[in-house]
Amino acid sequence: MKTNMIGVLIIVMAMGLAAFSQSAESKKLTIVSFGDSITAPRKGVVTYSDVLRETFSGKNVEVINAGIGGNTTDHAKKRFEKDVLAKSPDLVIIQFGNNDSAVDVWKDPPATGPRVPLADYVKNLSEMITTLRAGNVKVILVTPLPTRWTEKLRGMYGKPPYDPADPDGFNFMKKDYVAALKSIGKKNRVPVIDLFSVYHRYGKETGRSMDELFTDGMHPNSEGHRIEAELLIKEIKKLKLGI
Repeated sequence: MKTNMIGVLIIVMAMGLAAFSQSAESKKLTIVSFGDSITAPRKGVVTYSDVLRETFSGKNVEVINAGIGGNTTDHAKKRFEKDVLAKSPDLVIIQFGNNDSAVDVWKDPPATGPRVPLADYVKNLSEMITTLRAGNVKVILVTPLPTRWTEKLRGMYGKPPYDPADPDGFNFMKKDYVAALKSIGKKNRVPVIDLFSVYHRYGKETGRSMDELFTDGMHPNSEGHRIEAELLIKEIKKLKLGI
């Protein structure tokens, strides 16, 4: 009887270990790309989320694109619970700032300040990072992109405080938001991909123009997204998430 009980115990333990092993193997890793129209799906464009999804295919990784056009960090806070936390993510990629830093001089009367003041931008991002890290969720921050003048953008934004005669004249205020995001990353020990600088370096290479990375001077094309995806993949591998 004692021998039989030992045998049964061994079988039960083996079944438990097998079930645990199977559960561990089948655990899905979830990555949420959280941002504005720079992140969001775009017709005819292979986004960085698409590249990540393809790169990690077959490894039980789900990549959720939670980008929405026109969003600022104020909008992001309102949908943070539904579009990020509710997905039980293991990693969240956060990229906001293009809309936050915009001064809508095309309005009547013209705006005199950015859509989201810099202090609020910092507060919004910091609160989201704190919440995620409290839940042991990994975070990667990505800076806003530079914006290039096009005929349409000059028509809307080609007046003070912007300088349409300066090729980089749309970005004078955005630089402050880039610097703030990098500072947030350093303070919270969160990796930051400085895409703003990467695009500028690309434009300085012989035979290249930063304009080659955009569909419309504002949104990245597939090549722009590919560059971002490659930088993200390097950072993701450093996080040792098991993929």
